[in-house]
Amino acid sequence: MASSSSSSSCIKRYHVFPSFHGPDVRKGFLSHLLYHFASKGITTFNDQEIERGHTIGPELVNAIRESRVSIVLLSKKYASSSWCLDELVQIFKCKEDHGQIVMTIFYRVDPSDIRKQSGDFGNTFEKTCQGKSEEMKQRWSEALTRVANIEGEHSFNWANEAYMIQKIATDVSNQLNLTTPSSDFEGMVGMEAHLRNLNSLLCLESDEVKMIGIWGPAGIGKTTIARAFYNQVSCSFQLKCFMGNLKGSFKSIVGVDDYDFKLYLQNQLLSKIFNQGDMKTDNLGAIKEWLQDQTVLIILDDVDDLEQLEGLAKELSWFGSRSRIIITTEDKKILKAHGIQDIYHVDLPSRKEALEILCLSAFKQTSIRDGFEELAYKVAKLCGNLPLGLCVVGSSLRGESKHEWELQLSRIETNLDGKIQDVLKVGYDRLSKKDQSLFLHIACFFRNDVVGHVISILSDSKLDVGNGLKTLTDKSLVYISTNGHIVMHHLLQQLGRQIVFEQSDEPGKRQFLIEAEEICDVLINETGTGSVKGISFNTSKIGEVSVSKGAFEGMCNLRFLRIYGMLVGQGTLQIPEDMQYLPRLRLLHWNHYPRKILPPRFQPERLVELHMPDSNLEMLWGGIQPLPNLKSLDLSYSFRLKEIPNLSNATNLETLKLMYCSSLVELPSSISNLHKLSKLKMWSCTKLQVIPTNINLASLEKVDLSYCSRLRSFPNISSNIKTLAVGNTKIEDVPSSIVGCWSRLECLEIGSKSLKRLTHAPLSITLLDISKSDIKRIPDCIVSLPWLQNFTVYNCRKLVSIPALSPSLESLNATECVSLIRVERVETKGERGLPK
Repeated sequence: MASSSSSSSCIKRYHVFPSFHGPDVRKGFLSHLLYHFASKGITTFNDQEIERGHTIGPELVNAIRESRVSIVLLSKKYASSSWCLDELVQIFKCKEDHGQIVMTIFYRVDPSDIRKQSGDFGNTFEKTCQGKSEEMKQRWSEALTRVANIEGEHSFNWANEAYMIQKIATDVSNQLNLTTPSSDFEGMVGMEAHLRNLNSLLCLESDEVKMIGIWGPAGIGKTTIARAFYNQVSCSFQLKCFMGNLKGSFKSIVGVDDYDFKLYLQNQLLSKIFNQGDMKTDNLGAIKEWLQDQTVLIILDDVDDLEQLEGLAKELSWFGSRSRIIITTEDKKILKAHGIQDIYHVDLPSRKEALEILCLSAFKQTSIRDGFEELAYKVAKLCGNLPLGLCVVGSSLRGESKHEWELQLSRIETNLDGKIQDVLKVGYDRLSKKDQSLFLHIACFFRNDVVGHVISILSDSKLDVGNGLKTLTDKSLVYISTNGHIVMHHLLQQLGRQIVFEQSDEPGKRQFLIEAEEICDVLINETGTGSVKGISFNTSKIGEVSVSKGAFEGMCNLRFLRIYGMLVGQGTLQIPEDMQYLPRLRLLHWNHYPRKILPPRFQPERLVELHMPDSNLEMLWGGIQPLPNLKSLDLSYSFRLKEIPNLSNATNLETLKLMYCSSLVELPSSISNLHKLSKLKMWSCTKLQVIPTNINLASLEKVDLSYCSRLRSFPNISSNIKTLAVGNTKIEDVPSSIVGCWSRLECLEIGSKSLKRLTHAPLSITLLDISKSDIKRIPDCIVSLPWLQNFTVYNCRKLVSIPALSPSLESLNATECVSLIRVERVETKGERGLPK
């Protein structure tokens, strides 16, 4: 018993221990299976570096013990290895001692021959047993009989080996899920019951495609339940996507052209599911085209419009077998209208569960603290048992005395009036003035923004953003996502905006302006005052609006100006040529800016972000301006832009984006001062010819000059560069001077018709793309790259052969190479290991 206890408590370093005969399966079947394991995050013990002997050593015994699952891959020559047979005995010892899971795969061998040690398998076994003791032979025989009796996968029954490999990987993932459930949602009241109900409704073992709804009121926990389910089962799906908060993310474009709206949503979904940045499709058949043969898991969270479902999941036939699509919504009619019959209704928690939720938020325990019983019951009742309200109110009362609870309870009773917003406002009212102000900034302007970005933008204010965010998080008013974004529930966002709305009956006297009609009125009639701090103006819902000459004159404290339209051509904002004034802004985002230059009196010294894509700008301003705070400059798609201002004083600039500035000829030499610049993106600047040379920007790591079709000179501007894209330019080679200097370069894209040779390449490269080049043979500088993992020669139409490349190579894309007749075999790291 002591031994069993010790075994069960040992650290599990591996998900899977594979037992196999190397010469039979290592280079073929097993290599593909291990690839699928890796894609699902399954860690597998690698025996390549163990020194072989006559018997298995303690290192291998420990590896078996420290694995959650053992997979025995039985093949024709499995019994030829005493090593394999000893492994098998040890595997069953671990199964007996602490219940290790054992799974079997019968690869081109009959289980009956293994069970009886008969046929060719039996003959092989007898040869291995020669000279061995009868006791050892008996142990091996019993282990073979036991393993043959475990039901597993049989290669003789496989119609499609690739499908079966994927199925085995999924089965292993499911087994691991049973033994290692996600801990992200442990301790959440009622979650186990919710997940059981969802599993029952979804029938994950069924091959059919299923689409279900999760329905309930705002704040009841639909998203949390969907997220917990996604965490629990997503590793069983190679393709998956949690498309969060559709209402909050896309509501601003509702009402525009239905076709463009659906196309926009489809692009977003495909980009997320394939993790490929901004995928672009031009027809509404794209999802079916990409996913009809794929097994996918998709969560569409907080759907509030039938058009969203029509665009993202119109038919079950859009998705491959075993796919699961889950929609959360407050509106049951949307689900019914879409033909969804399987709907999980998330009901309010029971009185007992509601008290547990409240106690976890208020007391950090599941039971009520002595003396607070009556107060806790009253708070839960007034919150209507709504989980979000319970969490927010509970957090606001955490650590407070009974007297303080009574005071707050009195206020809730007076103002609740059955409305959720009044419940949520309790948490807001208990904040300090500074934290209240930060809450309103987030609700009106910075929801879903990155924490670091918000800290930079508000660094000149009196707000303590870092500690303020911690307070708001502790009070359940926001939370910080794993990728650093500030997330606020849309009900809380509505609360914040309602508080701002109630500041004055006159929009120009409020802190933030958000509603398009009110903003139009303020800009046309010049009614803005010094109270206004931020304007977020969605022009997609307006017609043509002419802004008054003095529209911004009264808004001397305006710090954040965001003017945008989600789709090109939606709304037109005209400003007069004689407009002289813009306030001293921290943030200026103005899509489709209509004039050739910014107003002459504009002083940009406080700017942290200047984003003016799709503008009519020819230049920003004349002369040299003080730009000590500027961190991000984006003028992309400004087709008329001829000149970039002198950036000598922008010494804190980190990102410079000038994509599709097709009138731009030169990148000014003033960038030599930008030693904090890390990203330079200028693809499709088709007239660009001049890039400064003989400078070395200390922080520059990513440069994209793809499709700068007139560019001839190699951009030697940073020895720290990690990613360089200069494909489809007139660059003909990599200069020898950079090879020794660029020791950090990992990714190089240089393919174009101008590339007829490549004589030099930094040895550090792991990804190389020479697509569409006129290269005829792979040069020695590529063959000798020691760390090359991904190599693309797509559409190299003159390429005849590809020699053996680095053993580190993981992928080779040679499609559309019409002259290619020979690809020499690459010896990979896995193939160089010794067989068992």
